[in-house]
Amino acid sequence: MARVSLPHDAKAGPTKPEVRAVLLGKLGLRPTDHFAEVGSCTGAVTIEAARRAGRVTALERKPERIDTTRKNLAANDVTGEVNLREAEAPEGLPEDADVLFLGGSRNYEAVLDHAVETGIGRVIMNVSRLEVAGAATEAFRERDLLDEVVQVQVSHGYELAGATSFDSDNPVYMLVGGTGEVATDGGRR
Repeated sequence: MARVSLPHDAKAGPTKPEVRAVLLGKLGLRPTDHFAEVGSCTGAVTIEAARRAGRVTALERKPERIDTTRKNLAANDVTGEVNLREAEAPEGLPEDADVLFLGGSRNYEAVLDHAVETGIGRVIMNVSRLEVAGAATEAFRERDLLDEVVQVQVSHGYELAGATSFDSDNPVYMLVGGTGEVATDGGRR
């Protein structure tokens, strides 16, 4: 996995590299895919998706974060087809997306309805708050979108008194599913 540089700050935390690695495996992006993202923030996931998918549409409701995404895309020499839209989801989402990632929880039920209505094959949502994870899991189930829930917990080592101790990041709950057939790798097609 190529390194992602995020020299521009969005005043919000990007999806951590280890979480992105799991996310990319679950997304299973292909060069023919149209990837849609809700909540581009720093552009960390947008950059990774643009390196793999044929087309990317990234929504962000805050103009300063769209600007940050744009700058970070340029800092990573992303040259693929990336359409940045300042919009509140589900408005602004493409009708022809193959894969959808929700990086935030705002309006997620309406976004999931859009996924069902347009037949998005793979849908993944990352959640860091337990209460939202429970409610979002139910929303996925109610729409027959849920295949699995994965909890990603990462710890980083640091030196403490001449030895290594660990500092853990908050867990991320990854809701994985979609409307397509399940492929042999666990993803949907």
